[in-house]
Amino acid sequence: MNPWHSALTVFRKELLDAMRDRRTLLVVFVSAVLIGPVMLLVLSGFFATLDAKAEQRELVVSGIRYAPTLKNFVERQTWTLKEAPDDYEQRLRESKLGDPVLVLPKTFETDLLRGDSPEVELVSHSANQQSQSGARRVADLLRGFNQERVGLTLVSRGVSLDLLTPMKVQEVDLANTQARAAQFTGMLAFFVLLAVVSGALNAALDSTAGERERGSLEPLLMNPVTGAALVIGKWGAVAAVSMLIAVLSCLSFLPGQWLLRSDTLQAMFQFGWHEVLLFLVVLLPFAAAISAVLMAVAIRCKSFKEAQANSTVVMMAVSLLPLVAVFNQTGEEPWHLWVPALAQNTLMMRVLKGEAFSGQQVLVPLFVCALLTVAALWFVANRLRGAAVKS
Repeated sequence: MNPWHSALTVFRKELLDAMRDRRTLLVVFVSAVLIGPVMLLVLSGFFATLDAKAEQRELVVSGIRYAPTLKNFVERQTWTLKEAPDDYEQRLRESKLGDPVLVLPKTFETDLLRGDSPEVELVSHSANQQSQSGARRVADLLRGFNQERVGLTLVSRGVSLDLLTPMKVQEVDLANTQARAAQFTGMLAFFVLLAVVSGALNAALDSTAGERERGSLEPLLMNPVTGAALVIGKWGAVAAVSMLIAVLSCLSFLPGQWLLRSDTLQAMFQFGWHEVLLFLVVLLPFAAAISAVLMAVAIRCKSFKEAQANSTVVMMAVSLLPLVAVFNQTGEEPWHLWVPALAQNTLMMRVLKGEAFSGQQVLVPLFVCALLTVAALWFVANRLRGAAVKS
């Protein structure tokens, strides 16, 4: 029998077996389809909250009656003053208060009139993200008050205001809109990677450890099929499921953009067919490699439950490796492209930032994935050969 024909026969058989477990397959497919819309909806809600906070322009303050001058300045800046609750510290700790609190001393106005600098407190909580982001806006507002007071003092004494700015600084941000959005949308690449691994997991375990537990692996080995054809057929079915999950996950971001409620995120997040294609160029070889690795892990196990326990090591590695780029403050390193999962995350982050990558940068992880696939399939073939001899 033609080895390729045998491999195709095994591929069809394994694909049908994978499709029979409809509940598991439905959960995997639905999660892959929903990952894009759900993640974009969550991010959109986060940005919408920030936009709403910025538009409210509310200043929560304690002791504003002691500072009529500051009150006049704040109201002229079209900010709304709001009295702080008595238990504002506890509310900030529990994230029940999303605004920082400006605490003014009783001697604020008298100190200001004497020419002294009154000390005020801007209270926030670093674990309360809303209060932290609001603290920056309030600090900018207070700096504006300081500049106005200094300017009025200098003008009253006949001193030019140009003395306040001996040097003019113009800030230039080299990041484009997509790069700025990638600070928040970077997690999309991470979840797509996990979806690809999850898609291959059940099929890889069922076609190896699952068949061994059911006692159907030994009869399968007695058929006139070469070990290579058997392994390639099984791997082809697992990789096909994983690749399908990769395609669905990437395509889900296209309709997911319709759910964006934040105009800011909608303007910053640009994900079209070009980005889908680049994602798939990166993800499809990884799907093939991770399918082979999961089969190699599962073929050593005698039961499906044991294979699940062993495969958590692979899942943990895929989850942790992309974090290297997060904690590495020196930026992207050449060796990142030689590490599976980290390489894919690095290249997908480049796509989200709107940055191009060269053919060489794609070939390195492609070579690693091919090498990993061949090594894992060789290991599976050897284990199956040993099982055939025992049977």
